[in-house]
Amino acid sequence: MTTIARATDTLTRDALTVLQPGFTGTTAPDWLLRRLGEGLASVGLFGRNIASAEQVAALTAQLRAEREDVLVAIDEESGDVTRLEVRTGSSFPGNLALGAVDDVGLTREVAAELGRRLAACGVNFNWAPSADVNSNPDNPVIGVRSFGAGTDLVARHTAAYVTGMQSAGVAACTKHFPGHGDTGVDSHHAMPLIDVDAAVLAERDLVPFRAAIAAGSRAVMSAHILVPALDPEHPATLSRRILTDLLRGELGYDGLIVTDGMEMRAIAGTYGIERGSVLAVAAGADAICVGGGLSDEGTVRRLCDALVEAVRAGELPEGRLADAAERVRALARWTAAHKADAGAGESEAGDVGLRAARRALRVTVADAFAPLTEPPYVAALTPVANIAVGDETPWGIAAELFRLLPGTETGSFTGPDAGHGVLAAAGPRRVVAVVRDEHRHPWMAAALDTLLAARPDTIVVEMGVPRAEPRGALHLATHGAARVCGRAAAEAIAGV
Repeated sequence: MTTIARATDTLTRDALTVLQPGFTGTTAPDWLLRRLGEGLASVGLFGRNIASAEQVAALTAQLRAEREDVLVAIDEESGDVTRLEVRTGSSFPGNLALGAVDDVGLTREVAAELGRRLAACGVNFNWAPSADVNSNPDNPVIGVRSFGAGTDLVARHTAAYVTGMQSAGVAACTKHFPGHGDTGVDSHHAMPLIDVDAAVLAERDLVPFRAAIAAGSRAVMSAHILVPALDPEHPATLSRRILTDLLRGELGYDGLIVTDGMEMRAIAGTYGIERGSVLAVAAGADAICVGGGLSDEGTVRRLCDALVEAVRAGELPEGRLADAAERVRALARWTAAHKADAGAGESEAGDVGLRAARRALRVTVADAFAPLTEPPYVAALTPVANIAVGDETPWGIAAELFRLLPGTETGSFTGPDAGHGVLAAAGPRRVVAVVRDEHRHPWMAAALDTLLAARPDTIVVEMGVPRAEPRGALHLATHGAARVCGRAAAEAIAGV
């Protein structure tokens, strides 16, 4: 049965309103424009939809020609997770770098400038910031996306980010509730378990969300994680205890609750996206994020039908669906009422990302270090990228070093023979080894052992979480792999 093809009754419109789908291409397909006319109220943008800021502005104008109050969402955390600059790398460092600087004024300034750029493109809803306390250093999916491992630090920077982003008229979406920092599993692939008692959660993981709520975060995103102390049966996205009793009741949150991507295996592999979406709305979610992986009209049709049929079958109260849809419309009204001047502050704030990246750089010198004057060989010891970061966005420092030291060469290496591969490729050139999360990758640590034994003058640049001890003639910790972080490191190496 296909309801949305032949009806735009109130129930169907509400079902469409709670969906936040994606699509393929850099212009809006006809089916998406048609659904906007039938009740769809939100659209999600991903890297595949973005070629340039000018193209995004044209795309959002195309969407608003069909529905003026459409929410245009994006997953733009800056740093390692960027969509607006997916082809080049971000002009802003990510959360870990901002946490390393620990200047809430700077965090607010970065978020405001990022929000201004999003608003200038017609984007009014950002699925950020990450408020996760990265208490597990082996976390495979959060890492540099977190402001750090300290609860109070994460809380104050989350609040500053929310304030800055929303000052530009872009709604912030604080994630991943009730906290994804203490996981050893990526929820894109499987269901993570956080098995600590409720007191730990309250004192550690929930504190940044309380700060975000106090700062006025217009949205909160749920995590696909199982937290037995809160609900032993249902992951947070599908848990009434977590979304309604805890987030709405105990924390007093009254804004929009959004799910993380429903096609992630933690939900899709266990419940399926249709059943998962019904359970999420019944539990208290107001908007269903889908489209990172599934980006077709059939997905929208299936989810809308599933919600409509659940209401008709008595599995989902009609009032709950209507309330969810109204919260989406309320957020759209907020964005319309808080449009900021997209050009405000550009001349003063345009370089804030690079300034922040330079301040976040931590330099450790083994002995006297003389800046490089000859082009080196940059060896990127490359781990498999997690899905949130993706493998489309360039990272490292080779391009920035080439700009400063023309003739710089580079290569990417992985696996047990990486160190010997670098030595063979570098020849007589000075080696700059670039790593991400050395502490999580034994092969990476072994490669550095090999390099430093043969070439003690090797420079090491850590662009992930700097947990391993600094080593090398010069060790640079950038606290993230954004393009500006690479530039800051390159400047230090070349002494400019």
